[in-house]
Amino acid sequence: MNSNWMKVFIAAIFEVAWVIGLKHADGFLEWTGTVLAIWVSFYYMILASRNLPVGTVYAVFVGLGTAGTVLADIVIFGEPFKAEKILLIAILLAGVIGLKMVSGDSEKEEAES
Repeated sequence: MNSNWMKVFIAAIFEVAWVIGLKHADGFLEWTGTVLAIWVSFYYMILASRNLPVGTVYAVFVGLGTAGTVLADIVIFGEPFKAEKILLIAILLAGVIGLKMVSGDSEKEEAES
């Protein structure tokens, strides 16, 4: 995995953090952490989109963030486990992985030119 895709992954991790923060933040410190997570998330997404296709970056960012948020709800906050949710997350992640694999060829072509 090259550094640009690592930036997308980091951005998605911080996206999960700020989405959880929006729901659970009560005090100043939690809101500060949430705003910081928003900033870090979008900063890394913007950095990655400078060298990767923007549409693919955004789709991967949102897909990983969605999957991470649903899994965090189940694991951390005791949301009921449903097989349907896991199946749909697997389908979502398959699409995200497919987008990354398809965009890998255009990355190499851009680097060569």
